[in-house]
Amino acid sequence: MSAIPQRVHLELTVNGEFAPVSFPSYKTLLEVLREDLNLTGTKHGCELGECGACAVLIDGEPQLSCLVLGVECEGRHIETVEGLANGSELHPLQAAFADLGAAQCGYCTPGILMTAKALLDKNLDVNREQIKEAISGNLCRCTGYQQIFEAIEEAARRMKP
Repeated sequence: MSAIPQRVHLELTVNGEFAPVSFPSYKTLLEVLREDLNLTGTKHGCELGECGACAVLIDGEPQLSCLVLGVECEGRHIETVEGLANGSELHPLQAAFADLGAAQCGYCTPGILMTAKALLDKNLDVNREQIKEAISGNLCRCTGYQQIFEAIEEAARRMKP
C-alpha cells in the first residue's frame, strides 16, 4: 500500500500579492509557481540547478526555484518575471532587452531578468565584470551574451534618477 503524499496549505507572497495554495509537500517552488499558481514565466530547465532558467527572487535574492521546496517559502517574498512590469509599463530591464535584441528564443530570459534585477536593485553603477559575475549561473544558448550584457548596462542607465 503506497502512502498518499501529505498536502500543505499555506499562503505565499508572490509579486506582492498573497496567494493561498495547497500542494503536496514534496513540490519544488518551481512546480508550485507553474502548476498551482499558473505563473509559467519561470521556466522549467535542467531541474539540477545548473541552467538558471528557473531563477526567481526570494526576499530579494536570486534563487533557483527548482532547488527550493515550496514549503520553505511561507512568510518569504517571492518575485517572478510576471511581477516585473507595472501594468502595461515594462520594467527597464524588459524594455532594454527588447530594444537591444537581448532575447532570442527567450527561454533563459526570465531567469536572467530576475538575476539582473537583484543586481540592479543593489547597485546601478555596475560594470561589465559585475554583470558577468551576477549572471554567471544563467545559461543562454542563443545570444553569446553580448546583447544581454549591453541590455543590463542600458537598463542600469535608464534606472538612474
